[in-house]
Amino acid sequence: MKNFPLYEVKKILNLKDMLEKSCSDFNGKTAFLTKRKGSDEYHPITYSQFKSDVDALGTILLKLGLKGKNIAIIGENRYEWAVSYLAVVNGTGIVVPIDKELPQNEIESLMKRSKASTLIFSDYNKESVLKMKNSTAEDKPGIYIGMDYESESDGVLSYQQLIEEGRKLVNSGDTGFLKAVIDAEAMSILLFTSATTDKSKAVMLSHHNICANLMSMCSMTYIGNDDIFLSVLPIHHTYECTCGFLCPLYRGSAIAYCEGLRHIPKNLQESKATIMLGVPLIFETMYRRIWDQAAKKPEMLKKLKLGLKISKLLRKIGIDVRKKLFAPVHESFGGSIRLLISGAAGIDPAVSKGFRELGLFLIQGYGLTECAPIVALNRDVDFRDNATGLPLPGVDVRIDKPGEGGIGEIIVKGPSVMLGYYSDEEATRKVLTDGWFHTGDLGYMDSDKFVYITGRAKNVIVTKNGKNIFPEEIEALLDRSPYIKESLIFGKNDEVFGDIVVSAIIVPDMERIADDFAEKMPNAQELNALIHKEVKSVNKNLVLYKYIRDFQLRENEFAKTTTKKIKRYLEKTV
Repeated sequence: MKNFPLYEVKKILNLKDMLEKSCSDFNGKTAFLTKRKGSDEYHPITYSQFKSDVDALGTILLKLGLKGKNIAIIGENRYEWAVSYLAVVNGTGIVVPIDKELPQNEIESLMKRSKASTLIFSDYNKESVLKMKNSTAEDKPGIYIGMDYESESDGVLSYQQLIEEGRKLVNSGDTGFLKAVIDAEAMSILLFTSATTDKSKAVMLSHHNICANLMSMCSMTYIGNDDIFLSVLPIHHTYECTCGFLCPLYRGSAIAYCEGLRHIPKNLQESKATIMLGVPLIFETMYRRIWDQAAKKPEMLKKLKLGLKISKLLRKIGIDVRKKLFAPVHESFGGSIRLLISGAAGIDPAVSKGFRELGLFLIQGYGLTECAPIVALNRDVDFRDNATGLPLPGVDVRIDKPGEGGIGEIIVKGPSVMLGYYSDEEATRKVLTDGWFHTGDLGYMDSDKFVYITGRAKNVIVTKNGKNIFPEEIEALLDRSPYIKESLIFGKNDEVFGDIVVSAIIVPDMERIADDFAEKMPNAQELNALIHKEVKSVNKNLVLYKYIRDFQLRENEFAKTTTKKIKRYLEKTV
């Protein structure tokens, strides 16, 4: 096992301490890059300005009588969301980030479940929020704050006016928020899980949970104060919130907000971002596009393949010319990217390796909302493309009741493990035993302590003779086909085989098929035959009991969480 030293990190006691230390160390440095309405250029906001806005909003929230209250935030990735989050959690009350893509009835349900007294929202959710505000629903928030309201209107307070009023209070000597004492062990953050298999759970986290996670992850992979993060993933989600928002602030980096998935290349170029967090679907799509574009021009494809051969030979003698050889690829990523980080699900190892061969370094990690969120992370100096990484310092990871191949449930213990589920002691008892959190994920660890995920315990298909089949493994193989956009594997009883057999629902990639069969688009029968050929190819890589015995085609994509995981519980797999 390699023994690389950990990176030095500063100790932080809570998120208030983190912000104060970062503002002291990086006072005049850019913390955020935002685009103002009507402008196509990024505008810098310094650490000192950010802290001033946080202090102003926190001060006025206390004046509104919100000390100790649960305050929800809903909206797109933006500066006002970041200010609101820390203004709540650093001395006002308990912050409740909400998914902006939820329909009105689900937003109302989460407001009720979280007992939120206040909702800070953007115009993105204005229609849904106002309907809720004007409804007769019980337990709805009593105070509404509009990020985009220039002045108070229809009972909605203006974020901008509150900031101005709060600043006046601070300037006149109000230190209620500035001197607020933080209980680092108490619940301060209430996060709802994405719910791929059932109803979302409300996870209780503390300052201590988050800070322990920040210090540990940054000791493993280098993040510097000259880095710029492009914030792409939804900020309400624990992965982006901890790793793409709080982590950069902790390390003195800058955060540029992406305008949407289709704007990623443009925003990378404009912001000169050096780091981007994503999910496998984003990175795998990007990687596939590189090769698809090259394939359209035989000369370009030939040049790309030759460049890879030359690069490999030169790297063996210590010469790295990847950035020069693959300059067009680097330019498509803005020209400054040094690190891509994938999370939320396992990424195809061929994609990680492929990016690295092109000079774009990609690593992945593993985490859960209940662990604030990172459990294991590949290091920039020590990594495995097919592993989710090494356990964070201070985090114990074990395989519970290992069976065939050393596979068992992954359990976790450490300072970043949640306090429990909000108002649900029974659910908490089911997953927390003597401090150990039972993740529900199945996997194994190698001799060097790298963690490998094989699937979710709830999804495992068990044959009548006790063989375990992990749907995620077969889905990953299917999804590598250029003609398959996504797939879902499930088990069903088969009278002919007298056992549980593997079946698949497959969404063909019609765009790619249209490109490759431009002269004659396949009819339904031919499309079925084309996908059947891909299924047979996958079966060749599987043992007999894992064979896909039948499949059905589906036109529309599966419903997904905000981190692009399929909501399996919505699919009828019988």
